[in-house]
Amino acid sequence: MYLEEIQNPEFLKSLNLNELNDLAYDIRQFLIQNIAKTGGHLASNLGVVELTIALHYVFNSPYDKVFFDVGHQCYTHKILTGRAKGFKTLRKYNGLSGFEKRCESVHDVWEAGHSSTSLSAALGMAVARDLDHKDYAIVPVIGDGALSSGMALEALNEIGSEKRNIIIIFNDNNMSISKNVGALNSGFSRLRSSKGYNNLKSGLKRSLRSNSLGEAVYSNLKAFKDTLKEAVIDGGIFEEFNLDYLGPVNGHNIRDLIQVLEVAKDHEGPIVIHVLTKKGKGYLPCEMDHEGSWHGVGPFMIDTGKQLTDVPAGYKSWSQLMSDTVAQMAEKDKDIVALTPAMIYGSSLQNFFARFPDRSFDCGIAEEHATTFAAGLAISGKRPYLEMYSSFLQRAYDQINHDICRMDLPVVIGIDRAGLVGADGETHHGVFDVGILSPLPNLILAQPKNAREAKSMLKTAFGQKHPFAIRFPKGIVKDEKGIEEIEVGTWEVLHDAPENRVLIMTYGEEVGKIEEKIKVNHLPITLVNARFFKPIDTNCIDLLAQRNMKWIVYETDMKAGGLSSSILLYANEKGLQINMKTFGISDMYVKQGTNGQLRKDIGIDLNTVMDLADQMIKESEL
Repeated sequence: MYLEEIQNPEFLKSLNLNELNDLAYDIRQFLIQNIAKTGGHLASNLGVVELTIALHYVFNSPYDKVFFDVGHQCYTHKILTGRAKGFKTLRKYNGLSGFEKRCESVHDVWEAGHSSTSLSAALGMAVARDLDHKDYAIVPVIGDGALSSGMALEALNEIGSEKRNIIIIFNDNNMSISKNVGALNSGFSRLRSSKGYNNLKSGLKRSLRSNSLGEAVYSNLKAFKDTLKEAVIDGGIFEEFNLDYLGPVNGHNIRDLIQVLEVAKDHEGPIVIHVLTKKGKGYLPCEMDHEGSWHGVGPFMIDTGKQLTDVPAGYKSWSQLMSDTVAQMAEKDKDIVALTPAMIYGSSLQNFFARFPDRSFDCGIAEEHATTFAAGLAISGKRPYLEMYSSFLQRAYDQINHDICRMDLPVVIGIDRAGLVGADGETHHGVFDVGILSPLPNLILAQPKNAREAKSMLKTAFGQKHPFAIRFPKGIVKDEKGIEEIEVGTWEVLHDAPENRVLIMTYGEEVGKIEEKIKVNHLPITLVNARFFKPIDTNCIDLLAQRNMKWIVYETDMKAGGLSSSILLYANEKGLQINMKTFGISDMYVKQGTNGQLRKDIGIDLNTVMDLADQMIKESEL
């Protein structure tokens, strides 16, 4: 069968074991070939091929609810539910999402781009099912790294108390994005090594159910089973939460997976199936990766594993620039420490971790913990640098507010992937942090226009004693030498002249792009690098408001609570008369696509901004 011909997973039930294994091979090759062209989440999807096949073989989607934590490991699920044809558009504008999407298929019963939401969702579904007196199965698949999140542990606590029928698939590959850390992971390691219980129990079931007498004996063995379980294997953390436990089972053996899923299907109450998988299975570069570089990839050469997008000479990723600068500062300042919630590789902190192992802390998928951990370091005299993606920072908002800003602690927060991030879509665009952080007292919030200003902001941040957050985008930047402290809350006025009648105020990389257009076209435009969102430069606003200029405030994040909101609030309080046009993202979630496509689609592309500026110039000349 061609994968593109699959309409729904019902066909699996007619296949024998050999055919199921052949299908797994075909899907794995399909994933490698297609992701090599489009980019996407490769290693995580290669690891769950057999597991996903077994799940759809045993359960009846969409009546039974099978869904994936985070969702980036759902590619096989998409293929089995009729979407193989769409893989040429994977993560592209108006194309197939890289995550589960309810609008794509009735088989996508949950959406998530953040880790550790599946268990809470599963409990909600289970309660609703029972209130409606229905009998469908609820089967969340959650990875080992996701269980280090407080949210997942909170859900386990109530699931064990509620005792609803939920089948939790614990997908254990000893990796989240990079290698897992912490005491929970050590506990999982002990469970991985405990083979005897699962093998013995499977053998008991097969032998006892071979005849009617054995069936009767088997059905009355629950008390004995519990005793046997205590004697042969401790269910570890899961038993502490009052959950029954099956495993470990080989996640690449379809026969074993089907057998254990069938047992769980008939089980009363919540049960955990511990499945051992190999992240990246079937593609050697992925299998050999222990840092996470094959978690999410761009297009690559299959034969060599070489990425097709190289960083030009003299350029670095923004993440690398920031982490390298912090490492240089840490050479001189022994109080600087670095923390990240499971994003060592994603945030390019691997060099810092290698150089300063005793001052480096991977907190696992636990943004809230990492943030308060940083606060504890700061209150004790250390200078923590906490780096996390903008979209993940949202999960730590209360800790930033309550534990850092309220006590005015000098934590430096690197907000990685700020702004639109392209192919990952709604769940990953970092466009909300300005609006949610700006109201927090004591916090300084800034974004540099280039590498030199980024280094200078870091120097400024570590040279003062308040919470200081620095945003920077996904992508690369030309490295530059030079570093100097910047006065907090000051903006930079560029290309100003008394005769200018148009002013553009923006931040980040857009400053350099607009500056280039002004230079090349000799435009009579005053440009303001509004590099501080908080505090804003009120002196600059006061001076510019005295002149007869039309203002354009150009922001590439949410307008609500953003730069223009702060300016308008100040102008209203001071009674300033400003003729202002604002650009920014309105009340909407932005879909996936290239940043250029998305900006044009929502009317915040640079050409649209400059067209308005040109129109304003012409009007001022009349």
